[in-house]
Amino acid sequence: MIEKPSIIDKTEGYTLEDRHNSRRLRLQTLVRLRWLAVGGQALTVFIVAFWLKFPLPLVASSSLIAALAWVNFYLTIRYPPTHRLEPPAAFALLGFDLLQLCALLFITGGLANPFAALVCVPVIISFASQPIRYSTALIGVAMVCITVLAFSPFPLPWFDGVEINVHNVMQFGVWCSIASTMAFAAFYAYRVSMEASQLADALAATELVLQREKHLSQLDGLAAAAAHELGTPLATISVVAKEMERELKNDDRFREDVMLLRSQSERCRDILRRLTTLSSEGEAHMRRLPLSSMIEEIVAPHREFGIGLELIEKSPRKGEPVTDRNAGIMYGLGNLIENAVDYAREKVTVTVEHDHDKVLIVIEDDGNGYAPDILTRIGEPYVTKRQKVDTAGGLGLGLFIAKTLLERSGASLIFENRDPESAGARIRIEWPRMLIDANSTK
Repeated sequence: MIEKPSIIDKTEGYTLEDRHNSRRLRLQTLVRLRWLAVGGQALTVFIVAFWLKFPLPLVASSSLIAALAWVNFYLTIRYPPTHRLEPPAAFALLGFDLLQLCALLFITGGLANPFAALVCVPVIISFASQPIRYSTALIGVAMVCITVLAFSPFPLPWFDGVEINVHNVMQFGVWCSIASTMAFAAFYAYRVSMEASQLADALAATELVLQREKHLSQLDGLAAAAAHELGTPLATISVVAKEMERELKNDDRFREDVMLLRSQSERCRDILRRLTTLSSEGEAHMRRLPLSSMIEEIVAPHREFGIGLELIEKSPRKGEPVTDRNAGIMYGLGNLIENAVDYAREKVTVTVEHDHDKVLIVIEDDGNGYAPDILTRIGEPYVTKRQKVDTAGGLGLGLFIAKTLLERSGASLIFENRDPESAGARIRIEWPRMLIDANSTK
């Protein structure tokens, strides 16, 4: 089963461009991290040079730290705190940080410097916040930099008369350690960030869909309000039309027009009368309805697509739950039934069962079922493998939205394939009765 492509349209303008903009790095975040780097580098140089009294290229080191501080200060006064960096600008700044740090390490021992592992930091930040092509370019630059650091001619600052010489094998081991740490941490940061971003975006789309469904469910109230407001001016029009008909009934020029005006005004009053009657007499029916009525209302729009849709009620209607009209439940169940209809060969079965403890709805189709590699990932956002002919496993944002809305109502969902002798997919949706029965909270 798979969501229709139109599901994205139901998010009212939620686009991939919005996702791109939401991942842009905020300049203030980078500026704060860089001030932390400036402070850490300055403190380290101070301790090494003045406390430990190790020989250190103090002028060169101070110049590199001052360059980083100057650039950071310029960015602070040039751009507002809310400014977000485009990927090329973020790549340039992170690249500058990387080169500045590597230059500082180069003149202080290269890979023998115990702080060499900090080369990984700009790369990890990039993979956590930037498009993959810029991050890949940055890790390439970082690999070149740590290779150059391995051939640094400058010794590690140490006690006078003592020089630390790192064997080539050890240098290669340090290089492999930093390179593997950088690659693993970058990949891990990218995956975690991407999954978190996708989940946040999908939840935002879910909120938009739910808002739209609630808006549609409130239109009956708006119609009743409109009927009430239009009643007085329409009554005035009707009275004037009657007077005109009485005065002009013998005038052949206007008689037909006046009669038409009166008949149409009466028709409008009849329509408004039905709307107000629906609001006053059917309000309880619109807001609260038996479980069987809600299921039939959800199922009805999907009966006209050439697929048999059978509704089985295992429990008697006497004593059935009476539930509030919940936009999330109705949209979620409707979406699951729509997906089942899309991927069924001939028939979809919806089974409803309830007792004192639970309410259970089972949706089954006679398609080919879920693909094994998709079955374990059902409900994740943006899983869009589409195999409509061979399998029922497209499962993208639409199913994620339906699953999320139903789980918010207290339901638990199980997605599975039917028995081997009965091809197709099965979805079990179960609520504790106290959550879905409006009478239990009265």
